[in-house]
Amino acid sequence: MLNTYLANVRLNSPLVHCITNYVTVNDVANVLLACGGSPIMSDEEDEVEEITSICGGLNINIGTLNKNTISSMFLAGKKANELGHKVLLDPVGAGASRLRTETAAGLMKEIQFDVIRGNISEIKTLASGSGRTKGVDADLAEAVTEQSLDGAVAFVKELAKQTGSVIVVTGAIDLVAEGERCYVIRNGRPEMGKITGTGCQLSALITAFITANPDHVLDAAAAAVCAMGLAGEIGWNNMLPGDGNSTYRNRIIDAIYQMDGATLEQGARYEVR
Repeated sequence: MLNTYLANVRLNSPLVHCITNYVTVNDVANVLLACGGSPIMSDEEDEVEEITSICGGLNINIGTLNKNTISSMFLAGKKANELGHKVLLDPVGAGASRLRTETAAGLMKEIQFDVIRGNISEIKTLASGSGRTKGVDADLAEAVTEQSLDGAVAFVKELAKQTGSVIVVTGAIDLVAEGERCYVIRNGRPEMGKITGTGCQLSALITAFITANPDHVLDAAAAAVCAMGLAGEIGWNNMLPGDGNSTYRNRIIDAIYQMDGATLEQGARYEVR
């Protein structure tokens, strides 16, 4: 079934407006191209409403937050809501500073997001209004493990009900949840954490998938998470002696580019709870 959502991305080539992290903007654009989508990067207040109007999806990432782009995020998000476009929030580093936490909370208050994606610390911060985030990385004490899985699934389902958004928590075990269903996904490699921006790339990938599959947001988001994790596995298997994290980054993007429906179906490791 997941292959359908990938096929629709390839077929429809969704145009995705990204207001994203300056550190990873090139990789975000490349992963969108690799999956079959098309990226537009714009955070200028004077044009974001116009740009988002011609796109099908909007990816808002607060990773390199500054006061010049905050207003752009609100303008673009409200315009996307007005037009019925798909919108994703990536609250990078929420909990690390008051500005990040308050901006993410304000965006959630004024914009309806189809998907909210973050690590467990960021998502818990959004749920409570405060939290522990080690920079932009999850606090290890809060990580989703097999032992804490039942509680984590219940938590994300409840937050999905409260927000009306699909909640995506990424880590060693990934969770993709709406109010009644939660995908528990076990694809990926721990080495992906040694590359800056795999989370940013995933948020863009999810935005492309939900834009191309607007009536199946939960399942399309889960397909994107499986695809990214599987690309991490394939990319790692293709590493050669002497390769490092820079090569690994490129091999992940290449794996997305080469991925077909059969590969995704056979390689995706998930259960639905």
